[in-house]
Amino acid sequence: QVQLVESGGGLVQPGGSLRLSCVASGNILHIYTMGWYRQAPGKQRELVADITNAGNTNYADSVKGRFTISRDNTKNTLYLQMNSLKPEDTAVYYCNALERRLATVEHWGQGTQVTVSS
Repeated sequence: QVQLVESGGGLVQPGGSLRLSCVASGNILHIYTMGWYRQAPGKQRELVADITNAGNTNYADSVKGRFTISRDNTKNTLYLQMNSLKPEDTAVYYCNALERRLATVEHWGQGTQVTVSS
């Protein structure tokens, strides 16, 4: 089983920065792509950014140029550096990992709240 634990959320003013972390543990040998999703109240969960084992990244248009996803495979940790935060970035942010088995298995963290408000 794979466990994902996020940290780093909080309250920040518009224009501020936060860095989210997600530590993966357990049977992580077959994880290939990891990513961050977010869900705002009354909205569907959406992809923010993801990164493959090879380091290829993909971003939602709404965060391009402001957010940076990275991973440290030696620490089994995924990061999301968020700069120039806007009120519309307010959401619960979830860590996601895709595990290659006979079929792809998807794992989720418990989520961390990010609130951007003055």
